[in-house]
Amino acid sequence: MKNQALEDRRESLGDSVAAGIRRLLVEGAFTPGQRLSEVALCERLGVSRNTLREAFRTLAHEGLVTHQPHRGVFVTSPDAASIVEIYRLRRFIECRALSDAWPSHPAVREMRAAVNEAYAHIEQQDWLAVGTANMAFHGAIVALADSARLNGFFRQILAELRLAFGLMSDKEWLHAPYVDMNQQVLETFEAGDTKAAVALLEQYLAQSERVVLAAWERQATP
Repeated sequence: MKNQALEDRRESLGDSVAAGIRRLLVEGAFTPGQRLSEVALCERLGVSRNTLREAFRTLAHEGLVTHQPHRGVFVTSPDAASIVEIYRLRRFIECRALSDAWPSHPAVREMRAAVNEAYAHIEQQDWLAVGTANMAFHGAIVALADSARLNGFFRQILAELRLAFGLMSDKEWLHAPYVDMNQQVLETFEAGDTKAAVALLEQYLAQSERVVLAAWERQATP
């Protein structure tokens, strides 16, 4: 019984550490292909190597990191197929969440806060933070669905998406245009024209997918 309790506690801590690393991925703290130092991450997160390795196993199952024997753990580099799948899931999840929601939903305040935060970071020319605020905006759209399980799944999608964004060197060009688009989607939704807001979001996602796929193709071409 005692051993089982210790095992459950270790797994729970491993899940918490995995969530912390996933959050760092969403914030753009790591780049595709980067080797993750166990020593540095243990110090940063204040955990043991065993706990960190448990978290790595969870993240590897999600496709966010890759273990290479005798070399270590590396951040996954997205391929074209994974990028297409990410955007297919985004259209299915985000557009449905928005279409079924009410403009008075509490998550709309989170959408507004994310837009305002993005504009503040634009003034500071902090493009990494602008990208993180944009991520928060889309997480708030999914929160409109009132599903904790869906929110958790979408955080994984956002981590994969941020890795795809890592393929692009010009962060201003990547993130700045979408802040105005977020604002337009939000204002249209708040005005009660849900159908038009969903159409704007669909166009937004299609444009973003084209941009990210083009970046992948440039990187893949010798």
